[in-house]
Amino acid sequence: MDRKWLPLNALRAFEAAGQHLSFTAAANSLTVAQSAVSRHVIVLENFLGVALFERRPQQLVLTEAGRHILPVVSKSFDRIDQALGEVIKEKGRPKRVLKVALPTSFAYRLAIPILRDFRAEHPGISLEIVSKPTAGPEMDGDIDIAIVYTEPRVTDAIHDLLWMVRATILCGPKLLQTIDRSDPAKFIAACDLLHVKLEDRPRHFFWEMLARSIGRPDLAVDRGLVFDTSQLAAQYAILGDGLVLADPLLFAEEIKAGRLVRPFDIWLDEGYGYYLTTHPEDLSNEAVALFRSWLIARFSADKARESESAATEAPGLRAAK
Repeated sequence: MDRKWLPLNALRAFEAAGQHLSFTAAANSLTVAQSAVSRHVIVLENFLGVALFERRPQQLVLTEAGRHILPVVSKSFDRIDQALGEVIKEKGRPKRVLKVALPTSFAYRLAIPILRDFRAEHPGISLEIVSKPTAGPEMDGDIDIAIVYTEPRVTDAIHDLLWMVRATILCGPKLLQTIDRSDPAKFIAACDLLHVKLEDRPRHFFWEMLARSIGRPDLAVDRGLVFDTSQLAAQYAILGDGLVLADPLLFAEEIKAGRLVRPFDIWLDEGYGYYLTTHPEDLSNEAVALFRSWLIARFSADKARESESAATEAPGLRAAK
């Protein structure tokens, strides 16, 4: 589409109407007449050839087309507003700013050194970090780039796999002194189980998978404590109370220091992974494209070093790195 035909005033009116679901409220927010907002929306609908709203008595309802373009329009105006603000603030020499969303445990365990390296290599790009206890497959509208913990799935966003989670049982060393670990099933039955909250899944989802994988689907695993993050669950396990299923790569320091131990050479491929997620339209943003390619290359290099190191170690020592 030729940009000279983009109906910017109509898009502003549509965004306001879509946010308020009322022509009157949209007009008040834009300080224009209600008829002007209605007229601009009609112009946009005629331009697109589709209805963007269902006009119901005392109510506007977005159509499928309206729901599709509203977040894109809002994000585009947000970026224009941000860019103009940066130019004004930096007096003509704005810094490039990326808003990055990270799962809390990932942010604490891996992101800090990684982001420090990125800033050292690319000082002209500023990062605004948002961390959340849980992450789903979708990105909030104001996020430029996100790392999400999810199953493989198809959405409108672009998902680049950084690594698939491979979990194992971790616990504090004190438990090994008090409980017989000759039989994994008996060991699990004798200990508290620590769970990490997972969206749209029962709390014992991964422990149930593990019980099936060792041939003991009868194990009672729907018990114990539930935490928002694997970081909190691991900290509780360090105190010597409970078993946590976690990827040891997130807790390499604790394992190396002996604060966490791996009692069994048992691994669970969860089917979940950490994905770098971006909006397709943002790949034209130089800062987004640079951060995306840099992070993918960084994780690819780390995985290559991990594979080389694991190949030279005895089985079971991978988690101790």
